[in-house]
Amino acid sequence: MTIDFKGSHYPRDVILYAAFFYVRYAVSYRDLEEIMGERGVGVDHATLNRWVVKYAPLIAIEAHKRKHKTAVSWRMDETYIKVKGKRAYYYRAIDKFCKTLDFMLSEHRNEAAATAFFARAIRNNGFPDRVVIDKSGANFAGLQNMNYLLLLNG
Repeated sequence: MTIDFKGSHYPRDVILYAAFFYVRYAVSYRDLEEIMGERGVGVDHATLNRWVVKYAPLIAIEAHKRKHKTAVSWRMDETYIKVKGKRAYYYRAIDKFCKTLDFMLSEHRNEAAATAFFARAIRNNGFPDRVVIDKSGANFAGLQNMNYLLLLNG
């Protein structure tokens, strides 16, 4: 890993463990302070906060670099779900091996939402060779917008 831990008073593994635990399990910094104390590491919650703020984005960049290539054929669909009692549209893209590539919640099911979803999925996974969609006009329009961008950049 190319993250620089120079100047920190704790070992690299302790910092990575604390940042991972905070991001993965969404505990409070005071709870994380207690968890780390149970493991023999006396560290203040304010220090844990600084570690997460400083190292979590760097860890995410490193993880993105090591991400495996996705399949070139995608399936994209959307459905609505209830989130805290309100209707939201759940957009999702999967590859041919049923691996979820990206997802997004939106208040609207329209061209703008579909375009935003495709732009984000492509930014995170690259352009697919083909995309299978349902008969939704919004999804078709969003896909057409991505094809237009591909022509402009190609």
